Amino acid sequence: MKAIVFPGQGAQFPGMGKSLYEENSEAKALFEKANEILRFRITDILFEGTEEELKQTKVTQPAIFLHSVILAKTTPDFAPDMVAGHSLGEFSALVANGVLSFEDGLSLVFQRAQAMQEACEINPSSMAAILGLEDQVVEEICAGITEEVVVAANYNCPGQLVISGSTKGIEIACELLKAAGAKRALPLPVGGAFHSPLMEPAREKLQKAIEETQFHTPICPIYQNVSTTAVTDVAAIKANLIAQLTAPVKWTQSVQQMVADGATEFVECGPGKVLQGLVKKIHPEALVSGL
Repeated sequence: MKAIVFPGQGAQFPGMGKSLYEENSEAKALFEKANEILRFRITDILFEGTEEELKQTKVTQPAIFLHSVILAKTTPDFAPDMVAGHSLGEFSALVANGVLSFEDGLSLVFQRAQAMQEACEINPSSMAAILGLEDQVVEEICAGITEEVVVAANYNCPGQLVISGSTKGIEIACELLKAAGAKRALPLPVGGAFHSPLMEPAREKLQKAIEETQFHTPICPIYQNVSTTAVTDVAAIKANLIAQLTAPVKWTQSVQQMVADGATEFVECGPGKVLQGLVKKIHPEALVSGL
């Protein structure tokens, strides 16, 4: 069985999507439609912009979404047995899976990006990747830091867990985790504490937008970051999507469940190869490739 997976923030690179735009008329039309919906020419930043320009959350999220979704829509015989997306990638998966229209998906992603940016400005916060420790050790140390907000945020693969929280909380946690034997504790170049309680203002804004958007029955099951299991019920998909902003991304658990449910091949749809590498670490026997 084939699982198609969609990357999240961090997969962007200058020039992404340019050849797709130039070589495929359907792709070009979709990129131009996106420019109209966003009311600025995101294609100029995608194709000609610098890394710094691409790093702005309000640009990064729609940029990765567009590259992923347009690639899916213009790939002949695009027929997954199941889909999943890492954080932002869940929105790409839902459009590719027929749950959201292209226009509604892009609108939600842009609103999500703006809401997250605003939440970051309210509370100085950040994230850090912790390498070489058991998940349970990281969870226990974070739980012991009660004077600051710091939580496990992204379960990327065994031995790689990203934590999220206040700037001070991340500093304290990194020192404690290194003392506990972490090989590395790397602060990440992100705008704030994604997938933590500090994203609550963004979650509230996104909830209203999601509730007002039409969702359709999916073509095949989606394995969502919050639930990690096969979901086809529209109400459950909405609830999981709303919870996602303040809840951890359980990527390791999602991939393990997809394998348990029969997935043998994982195809990454979007910029970069991050998810291919993570899937291989989670399940070394899996066949991995990119579109």
